[in-house]
Amino acid sequence: MFGFSKSRETLGKKSRGKKSGQSSDTIEVAGLRNASNPGKLGFLTTKELEPYSGLIGQDRGLEAVALGVDIRTDNFNIFAAGGLGVGKLTAITKLLKETLPSWEAPSDWVYVNNFENSYQPLAIELSAGQGVEFRNLVIQSIDELRVGLSAMFHSDEYITRRRAIDLAFESNQEDAIDNLIEHARSKNVGILRTPSGFTMVPLEDGEAIEPEEFQAKPVGERRVVEAKIEALERQLSELFQSFPLQQKERAEKLMKLNADMAKNVVSAALLGVRNSFKKIEKIKSYLDAVEVDLIRHIGLFVDEESDSVLVKGHVETEDDPKYSRYMVNVLVSHKRSELNGGPLIKEGNPTLSNMVGRVETVTGAGNGHGADFNMIKAGALHKANGGVLLIDAAKLLQNNFSWEGFKQALIDKEIRVQSPIDDGSVLKPVSLMPEAIPLNVKVILFGEREIYYRLKEIDPEFANIFKIQAEFEDRIDRTDEVEMQYAQIITGITGKKNLKPLDAVAVGRLIEESSRQAGDGEKLYINFVQLQDILIEADYLSSKDERKTTAHSDIKMALRKRERRASLVKERHRESIMRDLQMIETDGAVIGQINGLSVLQHGDYAFGRPNKITARVRMGAGRVVDIEREVELGGPLHSKGVMILWGYLAGTYAQTVPLALSASLVFEQSYGGIDGDSASAAELFALLSALSQVPIRQGIAVTGSVNQQGGVQAIGGVNEKIEGYFDLCSERGLTGGQGVIIPHANRVHLMLREDVVAACGRGEFYVWSIEHIDEGLEILTGVKAGSRSRKGVFESGSLNRGVEARLTDFAHMRRSFSDGPVG
Repeated sequence: MFGFSKSRETLGKKSRGKKSGQSSDTIEVAGLRNASNPGKLGFLTTKELEPYSGLIGQDRGLEAVALGVDIRTDNFNIFAAGGLGVGKLTAITKLLKETLPSWEAPSDWVYVNNFENSYQPLAIELSAGQGVEFRNLVIQSIDELRVGLSAMFHSDEYITRRRAIDLAFESNQEDAIDNLIEHARSKNVGILRTPSGFTMVPLEDGEAIEPEEFQAKPVGERRVVEAKIEALERQLSELFQSFPLQQKERAEKLMKLNADMAKNVVSAALLGVRNSFKKIEKIKSYLDAVEVDLIRHIGLFVDEESDSVLVKGHVETEDDPKYSRYMVNVLVSHKRSELNGGPLIKEGNPTLSNMVGRVETVTGAGNGHGADFNMIKAGALHKANGGVLLIDAAKLLQNNFSWEGFKQALIDKEIRVQSPIDDGSVLKPVSLMPEAIPLNVKVILFGEREIYYRLKEIDPEFANIFKIQAEFEDRIDRTDEVEMQYAQIITGITGKKNLKPLDAVAVGRLIEESSRQAGDGEKLYINFVQLQDILIEADYLSSKDERKTTAHSDIKMALRKRERRASLVKERHRESIMRDLQMIETDGAVIGQINGLSVLQHGDYAFGRPNKITARVRMGAGRVVDIEREVELGGPLHSKGVMILWGYLAGTYAQTVPLALSASLVFEQSYGGIDGDSASAAELFALLSALSQVPIRQGIAVTGSVNQQGGVQAIGGVNEKIEGYFDLCSERGLTGGQGVIIPHANRVHLMLREDVVAACGRGEFYVWSIEHIDEGLEILTGVKAGSRSRKGVFESGSLNRGVEARLTDFAHMRRSFSDGPVG
């Protein structure tokens, strides 16, 4: 058993007996928090500053975006990777607004009816601004045609020629009937007209015979007359059956008359459109088809009931379903007065239909399939064609089929309208199959870098169409220049949101908070959304106190309130310790027991808490049992850390005897999964304490990973871990003998709360940094760790000497159960 002494003087001094190059230190107050110096900022309030127009610390990302935008070759699309709130979208938008005016103005696109196959509407490309002009001229032509046909159908020439056709038809019918009547009379049979039609009677001397008189005639005579009547009835029936054919001939003659006379009117009505777009071959062909179809369907302009011509009335041409087949569906249009290079489109809801367009349907539509070319609606790809399209990658991937449909459009370099069926189970083409539109667009996806790497992993085509990776940092170097730029960004936010200016001390507090969020005293965390929220809350608090400037106290209070809103889970964890439901000691000394530190993450809120780690040892076959791993609660990184402990023991102690040790390590009262190696140093300290039988001060918690040479390595969440342990010790009452040991490499990450720094300044709490396990042993136990002499043995009375002696004892004990000699 080794001696143990506890004193505040020992805790506050550098450890002795360190190996060459090691330096375990009580970290001075100035090293616990990289405090801002408001005086260096050079202003009293942000009212004196101009807003910063750029994006601080993002040269790498902006250079990549600029390169991708400048390279107009296919597939050099861009993925802007970075966290939410770093300002990448704002910066990219600003860059594009400066670049896109130099791009060629995009084309207008319209869909028109395909008169040969209405299920396959035709797409026509027009110069920017011409789409609406083309549509209006077509509507104007139909309007003119409605008026022109009215004049034509009421002209003397038309009326005369139509009357001639009608009279000829009527004359032919009457002549045929009269001829049959004369023929019947020659057979002594009369054909009489009645309200219900025609009837036949026998004649005698040109006069009709009464029925009684006819019945009095001899049977033979009656039968001859009846036979004549039957024959004449058949002739009359045949005559009537010929009338529909004559009516058809009349209709054909009228149609030919209409077509002959309408041809000039239709041609004249379309002349204006033809002249305006005579250089576009596709419009010329389309207008030829329109002219033929108009003449073929001239009846659309005639009221079927009155046979009179319809003139332009209260129903506008473009709203009248009779003329929808001749309308122009302007899919994408650019006003000439607003033309400024390539378009910039941001699609906020990237569903498949919002990306590649859709065909709206109407229940009960008269065309049989519920849709026509006028119902084709543009998607984001149509609108951005010839420019740049911005899309949130996460939203794109969340929508069924969006990614595949979007990707296929980029690969094929054309936009085909497709939609999922209602149940979303499969893709199928819509009832129409509009002609595809060529695609020439620069796409910028933006999102977390994990999405970028995931897409690259699961989709082999992704890397071929998104060749530019633009990385945007959410942690940047904290320099004097960057601090000033940060202050200017604050100025921009306060101006944009109409908030009060901040004094320099308040700005300094925000800079410090940014470093705390970064978890690094030499970095700033960039999240302008979060910064804006803090500024709004602080502005509200300053208004309540009727201040004209937001002060340090307002920022501090806003941060405290944000902490309180998010800290319920943290308080419940600490409460369980204070009520001894979770057994954590923060005073005294115990063999084989130590307080390790971990970080719990709930959403975007993280906090540190202590975990009791215990070790038990005995003679055995040379094995360290990781209980967490045995019950499948420990992850691979934690198991790796435990294996490294074994490597350190085997390589440091009892080199001349077998390592006859059986040890167990466990996180006490741990009921969930554990991973990571940040507790491996604490586990090793507990194990060495159990072997040496030297107790560990329970007021000192430890975080850090260890390598096989005993080097203590950096870990994450150092500030949260220190503050979590401090809060527990503070609530129980600081004794002056409490603190946390951290890896030396983590010193640069320290950005502790002001109350923690103040307690350290008063000597009530300590933070030590170590580079080697031996340094931590001396702090934790007050016993010299000891190094090997030239003879290869550890110093007498040292802790390492005790460890080696215990392991040697285990080896000798094991020899008593075996036949072979030891060593």
